[in-house]
Amino acid sequence: MNVLVTGGAGFIGSHLVERLVRENHKVTVLDNLLRGNKIPNHIFSQITFIEGDVRNYHDVSRSMLGIDIVYHFAAVLGVDVVADFPVETMDVEVIGTRNIINAAHEFGITQLFYASTSGIYSHSAIVKTALNEEVLVDPRTSYAMAKRYNEIYLASHFEEKGINTIALRFFNVYGERQDNRMVIPRFIEQAETNAAITVFGNGLQTRDFTYIDDVIEACFRLQNTTGFHIVNIANEQEWTIKDLAECIIELTESKSNICYVDAPKKRYDYEVERRIGSAEKLYALTGFKPTTPLKKGLELTLTPQEYTAANGHNSI
Repeated sequence: MNVLVTGGAGFIGSHLVERLVRENHKVTVLDNLLRGNKIPNHIFSQITFIEGDVRNYHDVSRSMLGIDIVYHFAAVLGVDVVADFPVETMDVEVIGTRNIINAAHEFGITQLFYASTSGIYSHSAIVKTALNEEVLVDPRTSYAMAKRYNEIYLASHFEEKGINTIALRFFNVYGERQDNRMVIPRFIEQAETNAAITVFGNGLQTRDFTYIDDVIEACFRLQNTTGFHIVNIANEQEWTIKDLAECIIELTESKSNICYVDAPKKRYDYEVERRIGSAEKLYALTGFKPTTPLKKGLELTLTPQEYTAANGHNSI
């Protein structure tokens, strides 16, 4: 297939691009390179790269020519970044997705994947069981509200115009090449330098961490799914942040201590006490669930395959 990946130079996008190339798909990436380029050099040399912004319709339109399927993964990421730039966050989501869907109509593309987020559930996570896609969501941040808006927007386009769309609600994805805007690489960086590992609150809040290879496998398994679906990509395992920090200290043989600090006020709406997802719908659609235990995924993250980040050649 001819595949477009927006945000393809980022963490999840670069892993998706790598898998697509290895399976002999023709790949185009649209990315503004604001956070650099995580695509390995040997993969980058085999793709078409367009440096541009999803908020610019001309950039989006020229990336769509000849495309069969779109993975729309471009987004502003990181709690602190999103909290500091809520308008940009929402513009990238709303304007960017509108441009993607309009260009898809223009070029006759009928399959789209959209990177949503488990953050949409927010304080819905007080339920006693794992969160499924039928739970009444409770988005409270600019990022989560924009993601939820786009889910509804894309569902409406499927009803009216027939673009098959999967909205992927990612649960705390981690792995090689992720930067320290996210909790696991930040903890690893602190542990490897024997610095204090800073945990917000008492560390008893829980998250469901999903290893990157499982996420990419789920994306591939869903490729032949028709209709509009919201699908959790979750590992169905609950870890406290305290236990996560202790596990990283153990794996890195670090001398770090855990330092508990109050969360900044700007992070308040992001700090939920509990989050664990159900992958039952993913399994029903594909026969697949994420299976990598957190400790194994951390070991793989700490000993990644060597790669050299691409430096921007081959762009158009």
